Amino acid sequence: MASDSPESLMTLCTDFCLRNLEGTLCYLLDNETLRLHPDIFLPSEICDKLVNEYVWGLAFEELGAQGNGYVELVKTDSIFEPHESFFTLFSDPRSTRLARIHLREQIVQDQDLEAIRKQDLVELYLTNCEKLTAKSLQTLVSFSHTLISLSLFGCCNIFYEEENPGGCEDDCLVNPTRQVLVKDFTFEGFSRLRFLNLGRLIEGVNVETLLRPLASLAALDLSGIQLSDVGFLTQWKDTLVSLVLYNMDLSEEHIQVIAQLRKLRHLDISRDHLSSYYKFKLTRRVLNLFVENLGNLSSLDISGHTMLENCTIPSMEEKMGQTSIEPAKSSIAPFRGLKRPLQFLGLFETSLCRLTHIPAYKVSGDKNEEQVLNAIEAYTEHRPEITSRAINLLFDIARIERCSQLLRALQLVITALKCHKDDKNIQVTGSAALFYLTNSEYRMEQSVKLRRQVIQVVLNGMESYQEVTVQRNCCLTLCNFSIPEELEFQYRRVNELLLNILNQSRQDESIQRIAVHLCNALVCQVDNDHKEAVGKMGFVMTMLKLIQKKLADKTCDQVMEFSWSALWNITDETPDNCEMFLNYSGMKLFLECLKEFPEKQELHRNMLGLLGNVAEVKELRPQLMTSQFISVFSNLLESKADGIEVSYNACGVLSHIMFDGPEAWGICEPHREEVVKRMWAAIQSWDINSRRNINYRSFEPILRLLPQGISPVSQHWATWALYNLVSVYPDKYCPLLIKEGGIPLLKDMIKMASARQETKEMAR
Repeated sequence: MASDSPESLMTLCTDFCLRNLEGTLCYLLDNETLRLHPDIFLPSEICDKLVNEYVWGLAFEELGAQGNGYVELVKTDSIFEPHESFFTLFSDPRSTRLARIHLREQIVQDQDLEAIRKQDLVELYLTNCEKLTAKSLQTLVSFSHTLISLSLFGCCNIFYEEENPGGCEDDCLVNPTRQVLVKDFTFEGFSRLRFLNLGRLIEGVNVETLLRPLASLAALDLSGIQLSDVGFLTQWKDTLVSLVLYNMDLSEEHIQVIAQLRKLRHLDISRDHLSSYYKFKLTRRVLNLFVENLGNLSSLDISGHTMLENCTIPSMEEKMGQTSIEPAKSSIAPFRGLKRPLQFLGLFETSLCRLTHIPAYKVSGDKNEEQVLNAIEAYTEHRPEITSRAINLLFDIARIERCSQLLRALQLVITALKCHKDDKNIQVTGSAALFYLTNSEYRMEQSVKLRRQVIQVVLNGMESYQEVTVQRNCCLTLCNFSIPEELEFQYRRVNELLLNILNQSRQDESIQRIAVHLCNALVCQVDNDHKEAVGKMGFVMTMLKLIQKKLADKTCDQVMEFSWSALWNITDETPDNCEMFLNYSGMKLFLECLKEFPEKQELHRNMLGLLGNVAEVKELRPQLMTSQFISVFSNLLESKADGIEVSYNACGVLSHIMFDGPEAWGICEPHREEVVKRMWAAIQSWDINSRRNINYRSFEPILRLLPQGISPVSQHWATWALYNLVSVYPDKYCPLLIKEGGIPLLKDMIKMASARQETKEMAR
């Protein structure tokens, strides 16, 4: 089972400080600018964590840090308030020190990097920071004397600057600024830079010129860049240990250059096989060339490649013996020349991954769960197009087979969904996979912490992606959790998202049905404060609108019944919500539903249960005192729908109305005595041992009808209700009766002269 161990003290303190910057580290200057308290000095270990978690918290609420080339899950559920002046807190290295920071997406702007330009950064990862422009290139120069590792992956505008073609201020009104490519920037002066990622660099930048000043590169990532000549790479043949050329259209010349980089330990020439413009195909000779010349190779990725000629050994030989990772037994003929098994071999979406003997400890592919999980792990950070297809394979495994590495699978899918919250394919496949990975079959293997992480990422998807399939998958996944208990830590947020779904003008029927079911479950068995808060979000009005639409369509389906059930639950002992129901024409809809669907027993039970809650509120009972309403309630006393439930609930409504006394009976028809008589007849017709389709959290509304002599029939109904519940469900309701002081009230009632004899007998 996954661990529920507490967070580290560092994590908890960082989270608290970021949530309470003004109360801990900072004060507000002029009510708008954050300033660090003058007596604070923070080392890089703390400053790095503050900056990284702040950025990740804003980007996708609980993202992970990059380690070993992959994204790892951070154990925080934090959402932080954005501050324009946040990065200025780290502008002075005398009080704050930064060393290793990872910034991503549109959270980061030019002025943020400018604010920290005095810091001696060792590691700077900028991922998909599309708001950074050429101004930030100049800021990078400030870090040139200390920077060892730099990533500009997906920073598509960082080589562009704004230029006013008119050349003067007046022309700006006529000629707006345009983007101009900066061509004179190089890494001159970056003498310590060893690790560089330029993935998805925009066209037009001369990569050779850009990189030439770097004397001793150890790792270079040129993913998605098309270069016809890579001969310049040989200037680092004695230092380069990692080279990534993902989605580069290779040629024989590229292969010859790569073969000269004899220090390489990691080589990635993989591709997205769905891209049609790649002409190059791997051959047996190419793989032999790598094995012969790259003797230090421990990691090779050739995913997505088509093999032009057969690289495998004969099938009969391939199937012999137990599965082995020894190079001498390799099913891939060129790899028999390896000195040792590879640590990693990327074979995703190639035919080679299905072979028996693969000389690698870890393989990415589509043959089995292990290979698929390795693919998701390896490609999530920078290759969403590959990751989505790998997650789709995991979805099939979880749906058809049993997932044997559940915790790893869940964490990888969670991370992918967070990293690519705007990628439709990942959101669709990831949310679908979560549904199967969180079902009851796997429940015992999941910790509270892990299940909360799933809930967070599901809500993120619902919040940021309105696509129908994603919404449906997310709602279905929430149904796998114990409601409301497991969702209570995000109670307000989940209700807001569900109400937003239900308030959309165009609704998918299946999503609507699931969302109403979830809303109903969320307001059942929660305290009154929760119900009042949800009521103020528009819950009552939303349900009534759904009912109104179904009425207009003359349809009584699950949405209609769940909506009334949800109203029944949210009005329980919550006067404000009861009042909203009346103010929003709830009684009108009640009468119309009763007339339109006279045979729908479940519907009638839910509606009468709701009106029972309304009738418990003394201030609202006068609104029920109309001839029309009282006649309807009286007629329902004789209903046999849903056992005794409709009749019982109708009698409950009338019992509370009768409790107000004869003077409150402000109508001529029907007569009070006539209704009382029908109530007695109804109660006497019920089987005292009836099993109930009802759930009481408190007996208080029933108990208040006991110590009174105004309405003996109300007293009798209350006594019958208590007797039935404690007789049929003694384990559940006897303790509740004792806890709420019901025993003394019953004893006192037995002594009352006004109480009927049959009521006293039942009380005894």
